[in-house]
Amino acid sequence: MKNLLLVFLLFTSLLNAQESVKKVVFDLTTGSIEVFEKKVLSGISFHKIHYENNLEELKVAVIVHGDAYKFFIKNLNISRYKNDLKLLKEQKSLSKRLKSLADIYEVEFLICESGVNKLKINKNNLYKYTKLVATATVGLIEKQSDDYVYVPIFK
Repeated sequence: MKNLLLVFLLFTSLLNAQESVKKVVFDLTTGSIEVFEKKVLSGISFHKIHYENNLEELKVAVIVHGDAYKFFIKNLNISRYKNDLKLLKEQKSLSKRLKSLADIYEVEFLICESGVNKLKINKNNLYKYTKLVATATVGLIEKQSDDYVYVPIFK
């Protein structure tokens, strides 16, 4: 009887643990450094810490397309963004913060392969912590089918 009770308690605690996992997918299309910094770099960190402080987990995925590709390119000088002086100036700082989100907070950065191909972005020039998805729509469908809450980031 004690074993049965122990199994039951273990099972219910596993169910409760699953309920404390929140999931969000950000639909990132902005090319604005200010919006990117506020909503992605600072915003995701804030939200992850908020849920951790409440003993909950927040899983975060970011679907990258539109004007947002430029934030995920390693060498801007060999890309279509080589003349974006503001981005060139901020890139080192932005890239460190992005890597930190990927490494420390396990944020998934999913990049639209269709757009990468259309814009002739060299796939080897994308940060290693990014993953390609067939299209932004496919990535959003997959994440929302897995109970991720949709949040757009545009401007």
